[in-house]
Amino acid sequence: MTAYDPAAVKISPEQWVAEQARRYEETNGTQGTDLNGSPCLLLDYQGRRSGDWHRTVLIYGQDGADHLIVASKGGAPEHPAWFNSLVVNPEVHVRVGGERFTARAEVLSPEEKARVWPHLLDVYAPYADYQKKTDRDIPVIRLKRV
Repeated sequence: MTAYDPAAVKISPEQWVAEQARRYEETNGTQGTDLNGSPCLLLDYQGRRSGDWHRTVLIYGQDGADHLIVASKGGAPEHPAWFNSLVVNPEVHVRVGGERFTARAEVLSPEEKARVWPHLLDVYAPYADYQKKTDRDIPVIRLKRV
């Protein structure tokens, strides 16, 4: 397992995600903080196999003080790699704007997901289409500060 060092985190191999993550980081969270008007955060998570730290950009909603992220992968039949890693390594590092904090990731129960899903659709309406495209239940993850 690799110790967490924000400067050494591996950024997503997806070019547009990497560019947004770099802009977010280089501007101390003043640019790259949204995707077509939906708020975004940086999620640093530990790989389940490699133990290396990785970074991705994700749209988020809020539930009280907690941040909510959606493992949609655009409605693909499989979960995104970051989600599979969170299940194994739930301690993550989050950046929202200029603020950084450590959080614990927890997958919401079906009842909790049903409660927050309408809010998440308000934040990013395409989630509804993504759920229709796949047979898997798209997980919602709570990021709770520790």
